[in-house]
This record gives sequence, C-alpha cells and structure tokens, in this order.
Amino acid sequence: MGIFERFLSIWVALAIAAGVGLGLLFPGGFELISQLEIFRVNLVVALLIWLMIYPMMLKVEPSCLKDVGKKPKGLALTLTVNWLIKPFTMAALGVLFFKVVFAGMVPADDASQIIAGMILLGVAPCTAMVFVWSHLTDGDANYTLVQVSVNDIIMVFAFAPIAGLLLGVTDITVPWGTLLISVLLFIVVPLAAGIVTQRALTRERVEGLAHRLKPTSILGLLLTVVLLFGFQAETIIARPLLVVLIAVPLLIQSYGIFAIAYGMARVLKLPFNVAAPAAMIGTSNFFELAVAVAISVFGLSSAAALATVVGVLIEVPVMLSLVAFANRTKQWFPTTASA
Repeated sequence: MGIFERFLSIWVALAIAAGVGLGLLFPGGFELISQLEIFRVNLVVALLIWLMIYPMMLKVEPSCLKDVGKKPKGLALTLTVNWLIKPFTMAALGVLFFKVVFAGMVPADDASQIIAGMILLGVAPCTAMVFVWSHLTDGDANYTLVQVSVNDIIMVFAFAPIAGLLLGVTDITVPWGTLLISVLLFIVVPLAAGIVTQRALTRERVEGLAHRLKPTSILGLLLTVVLLFGFQAETIIARPLLVVLIAVPLLIQSYGIFAIAYGMARVLKLPFNVAAPAAMIGTSNFFELAVAVAISVFGLSSAAALATVVGVLIEVPVMLSLVAFANRTKQWFPTTASA
C-alpha cells in the first residue's frame, strides 16, 4: 500500500477539518462553487468523482460483461438489500428515533421532515462512490459495473413509488434530470473513457496507468470531502446538536445494512471481490438524488434537506471504516466461487 492508502483515515480527518475551516473562512467561494451545477449535480464534485472512478474503469473488460449474468447470486443479494430491506429499515429507524427516542428534543414538524429525508436516502442506492469503495477493496470491476447499472435501471421505476409509499404521499416529484445526468456523468462517461484508453494502449500500459492513477483517485476523494464539508460548514456549526441527532440513526442504518449484506454474502459463499462491493452498494447512498428530491419537495432550508445533507457528511468516514473492515476480513470469503 502507498502512503495515501496506508494513512487514508488521517488524510480524511484532515480533509474534514480543512473543509469546515475553509467553509467558514471563505463561504462566498464555496457558494460560487455550489452554483456550478446541472440539474442539481455539482460539476466540480462530478469531476472529482470522475477522477476517482476512472482508474477502476480501466479494469473493466467489456467482453466479460456478458458473462456476469451467469453468476446471479451477487446481483440477487444487491437487489434484495437495496429494494426489499434498506428503504424499510431506514423508515423504521427514522420513526423510532424521531418519534420515540428523541421525542421532545426536536420540534414535531422537523422530526417528520427528518424522517422524510432519511427515507429519501434509503430509497437511493449508490451510483458513483461505490466504484471508489469497490476499487479500494479490489472489487471485480465488471461485476460492480453490472450491479450498479441494474440498480440504476430499477431506480428509474421504483424510486418514486417506494418513496411515495413510505412518505405517505403520492405526489413525489422525481428530478429526472438529476437522475439521468448523474448516470451519464458517473457511469457512461468514465466507462467510455476507460474503454477508449484500453483500445488505445496495450494491456501492460493500461495496468501501469491504473496503478499510477491510484493516488490520484485518493486525492480526488479527499478533495471531495473538503468540498462537501465546506458546503455545509455553517450548518454544522450552527446546528451541531441536530446534526448529531440525525447522524445517530443514519450510522446505525449504515453499519446495520452492511452487516446484513456482508453476512448474507458470507452465507452465499460469494467471492470477496463480489461480496465487498455488493455490501458497499447497499450501505452507500445516491446522495445527489436524495438531496435534490428533498429540496424540490420540502425546500432548501427544510429539515428533510438537512437530513439528506447529514447523510452526505457521514458517508465518507463510515464507508472508509467499512472498507478497512472488509479488507481485514477478506479471508472469510473464497477467492473464487459462483457469484
């Protein structure tokens, strides 16, 4: 492991501190960056995520994608966790904590909106960042791509109905532009770039390029953390208690969903390079979509929007801890098996 990977938790902690500090010192600069967006997808964050994803896309071999469907266990696990378990456990935890455990600590209207924001996170499985987590656990690039792509297809049809069911309303407005632009930026463009690179270079040169770009991928992750925490620095300082209260059930949900998915993967005897990304997809969230829907339905300054933002803030530290755990426990899984 290089210096970036070996001390990644330290770099992330420093990036969080830098993000909050810079956000407080230069709020105007972060406000300007936050306005550089298309359909509420921030272009600067998108560029950094693209830098993170591109090295993994260099590992994707398009000719192998047709064979992934012959190993359905990993796909079945991903779909079960993301669509039959995660949205409903998120809703249950939201009600438990903000209607029972934290009742009286948060105004009733805010509590209801926080639950709504949590539900929106729960119905939006990860699209972009999971490529980073898969990359850090040496996941099967081809299989991860298929897992994410299938989830995206299902999300087009299932997001609004499930969100509407759990929120108790039927007029959820899905920002289709956000959904489609995100898929284009986070999957189609880097995948196409990876394929073009493979066609232009020899296998040895592609492998060398992927190895050399790994630090660049980590740097992109750190800069993304700086931006995300910089965007929300004032909120973190202004409402620290509410941020902490929202973080509690989100942390339980994240670690709980990972435990379910990882445990099921072990029971199914999936190979580690499929098991780890499958668990990561269920744990991570498509925060761009969740934030956009919360803002469009409840408003920019709503507690629902705040809940989705807190989901963004805790995601990177949580996922890095799970990456570290997965890498320490890879011996629990076979190296090759039917997935």
